Amino acid sequence: MIATLDFLAAIGRPVIAVSRAAGALALFALNGLSHLFRPPLYWRLFIRSLFDIGYFSLPVVALTAVFTGMVLALQSYTGFARFSAQGAVANLVVLSMTRELGPVLAGLMVAGRVGAAMAAEIGTMRVTDQIDALSTLSTNPMKYLVAPRLLAGVIALPALVVVADILGVLGGFIVSTLKLGFNAETYLINTINFLETQDVVSGLVKAAVFGFIIALMGCFQGYNSKGGAQGVGSATTSAVVSASILILAFDYVLTEMFFAR
Repeated sequence: MIATLDFLAAIGRPVIAVSRAAGALALFALNGLSHLFRPPLYWRLFIRSLFDIGYFSLPVVALTAVFTGMVLALQSYTGFARFSAQGAVANLVVLSMTRELGPVLAGLMVAGRVGAAMAAEIGTMRVTDQIDALSTLSTNPMKYLVAPRLLAGVIALPALVVVADILGVLGGFIVSTLKLGFNAETYLINTINFLETQDVVSGLVKAAVFGFIIALMGCFQGYNSKGGAQGVGSATTSAVVSASILILAFDYVLTEMFFAR
């Protein structure tokens, strides 16, 4: 009997902890979203966050997309050659980049770069009592620190994914035409004819959700950090890990919504 109770307690403690964390995150997200629809919006902070998330993340996202498209073309050609279906390389590259690899890889790259920076910045403000100082000055910390970043994440990441899609397809085109012997005109025609509006739209919707997740986890972990420099470091790590896991989980959920028959 005692062993059974100990076993149930061992299971119950993490379940309760996860439930509390999920509840706190949901309330934090709702609170941050509510401030987007209530003036004022701090436009200067929004523009700064937009540049931090979008413009300054462009190099790493662009390089990731180009090399991903190149590798995807090489690997798909090798696999399709076994079935004499090399002509489907263009279709696979454009479909994979727009539906999955563009949004997911861009999200993971931005999570590692921006999510960590957000958690570190807000976490430092928390442990140095700057957030409490904002409240003392009659400035709502959620409206000042969180809301502009959430909005910037939702807007910036789809723009990055558009660039990632184009460069990923371009990377596949370069490898296919220069190395694999594809005709450039035929490759482009196959790419354009196979691509549908739903493929692009689904990727952009995913990107908007991923951008919200990245900003949310960076702000949430930083806002609730404690314990000095060590706490800020833990919050930074937690922001990147949790955002990456949620991106992969929501990628499946959104794919199921868009393409399940």
